[in-house]
Amino acid sequence: MKIKTLIVDDEPLARDRVKRFLRDEHDINIVGECGNGREAVTAIKEKKPDLVFLDIQMPEKNGFEVVKSLDAGTMPSVIFVTAYDQYALQAFDVHALDYLLKPFNRERLHKAVSHARDQIETKRMGNLDERLASLIADLRGEKKYLERLVVKSVGRVFFMKVDEIDWIEAAGNYVKLHSGREAHMIRETMNGIEAKLDPDKFLRIHRSTVVHIDRIKELHPMFSGDYAVILRNGTELALSRNYRERLLELFENQA
Repeated sequence: MKIKTLIVDDEPLARDRVKRFLRDEHDINIVGECGNGREAVTAIKEKKPDLVFLDIQMPEKNGFEVVKSLDAGTMPSVIFVTAYDQYALQAFDVHALDYLLKPFNRERLHKAVSHARDQIETKRMGNLDERLASLIADLRGEKKYLERLVVKSVGRVFFMKVDEIDWIEAAGNYVKLHSGREAHMIRETMNGIEAKLDPDKFLRIHRSTVVHIDRIKELHPMFSGDYAVILRNGTELALSRNYRERLLELFENQA
């Protein structure tokens, strides 16, 4: 029997990686893919997949918010795809929910699929929604976000408080931390740094930009329907449509 499978990730290359590795799994039938959380909720309700590869860090709705939007009748088996650190991943193990830690290889994906296959075939998913709820509660209580970073600059090494950062810019395998008139490079990916930052303080506004929410002064509508984000120090940043909704909701809630 074929396992109807949905792939959810905001990065096309990440979705392609999952699809490529799944070619060896002959009972897997990929019924669709989604680039954000809202699409995922709709696709799960319409396509009723048996299995979902679900990225946690996404625009619109993150992976946990997708899970919370579903009821028990539409809940598939879930393999989370995540950039969380090892401390947080212990929660997944405790609640018997599988995950793929980016970057993962073919062997690790095969192991996760085998685990999901066992769940589906033996119908042991009756308490899945309870385990998911417990997982989310644990992660919210235990997740320790970064408070400071180690920065190497001009022959010196120093600690930089996260609250000193105005905004963060992607630069290949590095990110550039902007603080006042200074900018410092550290070796980290944008997805990696975003996963370690408190989402109540930092917001992704573009594939290559994360901004400290308290530094945002205003939004400027553009002719094309896009927006520019203006920081308190005058810096102007582009707001991508994929990340627009959460920021607009934030402004509306503060009005």
